[in-house]
Order: sequence, then structure tokens, then C-alpha cells
Amino acid sequence: MTVDELRRTIEEFLAAHDPATTERLEFLRARYDAGLAWVYFPPGHGGLGLSPARQLEVDRAFAAAGAPDNNPEGNGIGLGMAAPTILAYGTDEQKRRFLRPLWTGEEIWCQLFSEPGAGSDLANVSTRAVRDGEDWIVDGQKVWTSGAHLAQFAILLARTDTGVPKHRGMTYFLCDMTDAGVEVRPLRQITGEAEFNEVFLTGVRIPDAQRLGGEGEGWRVANTTLNTERVAIGGRASDRESGIVGVVTETWRAHPDRRTAELHDRLLRLWVDAEVGRITGMRLRQKLAQGRPGPEGAAMKLTFARVAQQLSGLELEILGEEGLRYSDWTMVRPDRVDFNARDAGYRYLRAKGNSIEGGTSEILRNIVAERILGLPPESRADKDRPWNEVAR
Repeated sequence: MTVDELRRTIEEFLAAHDPATTERLEFLRARYDAGLAWVYFPPGHGGLGLSPARQLEVDRAFAAAGAPDNNPEGNGIGLGMAAPTILAYGTDEQKRRFLRPLWTGEEIWCQLFSEPGAGSDLANVSTRAVRDGEDWIVDGQKVWTSGAHLAQFAILLARTDTGVPKHRGMTYFLCDMTDAGVEVRPLRQITGEAEFNEVFLTGVRIPDAQRLGGEGEGWRVANTTLNTERVAIGGRASDRESGIVGVVTETWRAHPDRRTAELHDRLLRLWVDAEVGRITGMRLRQKLAQGRPGPEGAAMKLTFARVAQQLSGLELEILGEEGLRYSDWTMVRPDRVDFNARDAGYRYLRAKGNSIEGGTSEILRNIVAERILGLPPESRADKDRPWNEVAR
């Protein structure tokens, strides 16, 4: 499809579905069915099989026409992590069942990966899934689950074989969060918010038809999710000087009396780091859209966490006592994280989580060292030993 043909397709769609008069959900469903959701996805699954580079052009055309969006901030895990994993490993039936309501935002998704004893070492999960006829029975506990209180479905990593080494005994499932055996409890953070949750799974029955990938192949499937997650956290699409760097730069411009040569040098270095990170994120998202998420996402996420923490600290130094004020510590359950909507104290505290969520910085440095730089792996006492023979 040429550029002109794609443009005509969009114009014809908008003529038939006027955003000003078409009900929001009806509009989004029609856009998906027309292949104008993810244009780089295959026909029949919201796309036209085009190059990922064409997506930006499509999104801009719909935005210019005043078209409704599909709640990308509220369903970031579904759109950024579940969808590419389902596309890569799902059966045709799974793609037909899940991708459309996921893209339209009718079904919100969360991620059941981290556990109290397996966060940094995700391959060590102990949540069990036991086969029972055509179903699996799942029991265990997950933690640090964003949006679990809002989600209808979750991507779930569970152990299905304890007699093999940890990376080979896990299986990946699509879990219905409305099952009676799913209990969600809020976790209050240092910011006062409770955007994360604990999730307890008791006798949750998951049909085998909702297994993603083969039995025991959960680690391979999860790596696709993890690579897309790191790009999603560290490489969100953004304009120059947006996000925290934009806020801190404006603070600097608004307080000329507090400038010093040392603060100026630090801000300049962080501004350059943020810009390099933004442009690198653009390249990584293109690879991701082509179904080739790589370990480079770990470096992207590492940079994002470091720059966010250093910038939020620099903002407090520029503001002095004013920066120590904290406007509201009321417990709320936000459906998105918005660094720009709160004060400097919030940004400083919330940024601490950036080096934990989506893989700790320590684990990501190991990935960079081993998979990108090719350095020797660290010593692992549990390597090649059956999971049930390792003390924990």
C-alpha cells in the first residue's frame, strides 16, 4: 500500500465514521476492524501488514481529525506488553479473542510476574499451576502488580514442573482476573498512593486454551514480554524536553537567582542524557514493532531510571526549602503515573521506584553485561539444578 493509498483509506474511514457523531466504542471497534489500529499487525488482527514506520502517520491523521483514543495510559500493560506477546506466541483463536477488546480498551490487562520471593530473579517464581483435565489449577501470590484492581485479564507466569532447572519449568498463561479465586489487595507506597497491588491466587482455574506457548516454555515467552516492558517504561514516545527533564528545565529558567555553574553543568549533562535516551527509545520502538525486541531495552530502561532520579533530585536542590513541601499524602488508587501533574516532592519520591519496577537496575546491568557486551556470566549456584533441589 502506497502513502497515497493509505491516506485515502484513512479519509474514507473518517468519512464513514465521523468522530464527532460516532459513539466512542463503536468508532474504536470499526477502526480495529478496518486494520487501522496497529497497521503493522497482520490483516484480521487490527492491522494491514504495513511497515511500523507508517503507524505514526496513521495516529497523527486520527488525532488531527479529533478521533477518540483507546486509553493508552490506562492500558499500558495490555497494549505495550500483552498484545505483542499474544501476537508472537498466540494461536489464531487467542488473537481473535483477545486483541480486539484489548486494543479498544474494553478489557484492561495487568501482569502477574513478580512474587515476594521472585522479583529480581523472576525465573524463581513459585506460584504453581497443576494440570487438571483441560484446565490448570493455579495457587500462589504475586506482588507489585500495577492496575490489578482495574484489570479483566492478566499475563501470568507460573511453575508447572518443579523437577527441572528453574528456567525450564515455567509456563505462560492468560488469567481471568474476575475468577473467584483472585484476590487483589492494595500496596501503599512512599508517595501515599496505592498504584500497586498484591494478588493472591487460590484454586484459580485456567483453561488450557489460555496457555500462551508450549508447556515449560514460559521463560522464552516471558522474555518477549520483559523486553517490550523495558522499552515501554524507558522508551515511551515523547517530544523533546517533555517529561521530567522539561519540568526541571522550566524550574531552572524560572529561578535565575538560584543558578550556579555546578548546577548548570549537571542540568546540561542530564538534558543531553535525556535527549539521547528519547532518540534511542524511538529506534527501539521501531524494532519492537517489527517483533524484534532485544536486550537493548534493558540499557534504555537503565538510562531512564538513572536520569529520572538524578533530575528529580536536582529539582529539589534548585527549589531549596520550597521543594520539600508535599501537597497531598491521601491514599488514592491512580490508574496512571503522571510525574508532571504533581509537585517536586512527589517526583523525587516516585522516581525511586524507577530502578525497581520492570526489572531492577542490578538485574538489567547483568543483562547488558552478558547479552550486549558478551562478558562472562556471573556464578549461579542453581544453574542446571532442578528447582525443587535448591534451598530457598
